[in-house]
Amino acid sequence: MLEEKNDNLHEADGKTGIEINDSVTNEAIETSDSETLTEALETEPDNESVKQEDAHQEALDVITNSNAAESEDETLKERHDIPMQDYNTFSLDALVDELKKLVNADKVMSVKDHIEEIKKAFLLQYHHLIEEKKEEFLASNPDPNEEFEYHLPLKSKFDEYYNVFREKRNAHFKHLQTNLKTNLDNRLAIVEELKELINPQENIKDTLKHFNELRERWKNAGAIPKDKYNHVWNNYHFHVENFYDYLHLDREARDLDFKHNLELKQKIIARVEELVNDADVNKSFRELQDLHRIWKEEIGPVSKEHRDAIWNQFSELTKKIHDKRELLFESQRANEQKNLEVKKEIIAKIEALGSEKVNAHSQWLVQIQKVEDLRNEFFAAGKVPSEVNEETWAAFKTAVRNFNAFKNSFYKDIKKDQNDNLNKKLALVAKAKELQESTDFQATTPVMKQIQEEWKQIGHVPKKYSDKIWKEFKDSCNHYFDKLKEHKSEENSEEVAAFDNKKAYLDVLRAFQLTGEHKTDLDAIKAHIETWKGFGKVPFSRRHIEGKFNKILDALFEKLSLSKKESEMMRFANRIDSLTDSNDTRKLDNEKIFIMRKIEEVQNEIFQLENNIQFFTNTKNAKKENSIVTEVRKNIAIHKESLEVWKDKLKQLRNLGQE
Repeated sequence: MLEEKNDNLHEADGKTGIEINDSVTNEAIETSDSETLTEALETEPDNESVKQEDAHQEALDVITNSNAAESEDETLKERHDIPMQDYNTFSLDALVDELKKLVNADKVMSVKDHIEEIKKAFLLQYHHLIEEKKEEFLASNPDPNEEFEYHLPLKSKFDEYYNVFREKRNAHFKHLQTNLKTNLDNRLAIVEELKELINPQENIKDTLKHFNELRERWKNAGAIPKDKYNHVWNNYHFHVENFYDYLHLDREARDLDFKHNLELKQKIIARVEELVNDADVNKSFRELQDLHRIWKEEIGPVSKEHRDAIWNQFSELTKKIHDKRELLFESQRANEQKNLEVKKEIIAKIEALGSEKVNAHSQWLVQIQKVEDLRNEFFAAGKVPSEVNEETWAAFKTAVRNFNAFKNSFYKDIKKDQNDNLNKKLALVAKAKELQESTDFQATTPVMKQIQEEWKQIGHVPKKYSDKIWKEFKDSCNHYFDKLKEHKSEENSEEVAAFDNKKAYLDVLRAFQLTGEHKTDLDAIKAHIETWKGFGKVPFSRRHIEGKFNKILDALFEKLSLSKKESEMMRFANRIDSLTDSNDTRKLDNEKIFIMRKIEEVQNEIFQLENNIQFFTNTKNAKKENSIVTEVRKNIAIHKESLEVWKDKLKQLRNLGQE
């Protein structure tokens, strides 16, 4: 194949590829000349060329696919000249106006994508509106025999304009399909004629004239189906090469041809270099498409010494523009993600309004206006990522639907709700009276606090009962909490004394000095711990003193040069003793569960690290242990030390349960 496998295009700077005519024929040489044009056009790429192709293939594929699509239908190019707006932010009226304007465009395919986006945005809002109207109808018309009907004049206008577009589009497709097939047949026929040109019996001048006629017919043959685009073009260029090979053009004619093509391609590269720095990325990309089309469809090959270099230069510049375009898309996707977060917040606000208790008509009017404002914000928030668009829209509709159902139920069932609320509060009154004399303060206090919270959450009751049941409930709660207060006062005197003793003992600990004898100092610290525990519990609000005590212990342990495990186990023993003294079995159980989970986590981590080590030791460089492997081994050792500490803690807890 030619260089055109990647290097083939249409028209540059208003000039066409070099024409083979009689002047070229006059400079033709005999077939014995071993250096033919075909040899100069060898297209088998070297390894470096293949690597270059692979490195930039994604960018080149984007260009190829775009050109194939636009070659099939020239009107597609013009869609770039019409800005694609965020139609999700348009109102229904604005969408219909925009549709009317676009339907009148001369080239129907230039507005196809825009109109489909308008249709999508319009139907989303329209269906949402119909659902709301239907819900309102059902709320106010409980009769199942009455059918819901709602007519929106805007929908009729929308359908009218969209039908015009659809008819124009169908007519365009029908005409296009006919032309595409005809053009494809013509191009394939030209290729067949090219094959027949290689005939030594014919006069060379007549053959050249026929060849130039075929080239001109090819240029004017028109669009073909995009899925045939590359195959047909490459087939055509293959037979053009064969014809060049057959002619055996002399060196001078060949070099002139190469030089001319090189100049055209250098001009294209110069223009692409300017496009790389152009701020309008989309415009640059569209012009790059045209330049690729020119490179592919019109300009011939260059000499072998320049071929790889100039193609790599063009390919590299193409990739730069493609990368800038991808960055632009990433920015757009980031904006869509921000829009998604905004819409999620709006949905959350509507959901909150849909569960917020409102018990007066005037308050409901405020709520309704809030939701209407949030709806407008939602439609104005802009596009979200396409993969979550339907999900986001469904969540929005559900939130609004739930709010409307909540609102309608208020107006429909307000009396029933108040009677239900009365029954709930009477049940709480009975519960409060039942518990008001309880002396099991540890079990009863959370229950009394819970029913007080439940009371707050229950809505209004009929006014004639409101004051009476509130007084009964409040009196029962106050009676219980007065008893609790008296009970705490009795306990507090002992706890306050314990706090005072511990506070004074902190000064003793601060003054304590180590002797330097490890066992003597350790025994002394243990004695201080026992003394501290002997003072007993302190008031809950003053438990911060335990933190001060532990801080002093940590400093002493550090001076004592205890191992990390020893100091950790001593602190743990102190903590467990405190929980044991408080008779808090629940916290002891929670501590045991926590330690068992930590053991499992550390074991899993060790297992994963050892698997990693196994992977590294199986590699080619296993004999040379690198810094990563060394670091992993250190981590394994650290985790194993930690595992032993956690196991010792669990063992200590279990022994405590056997005592």
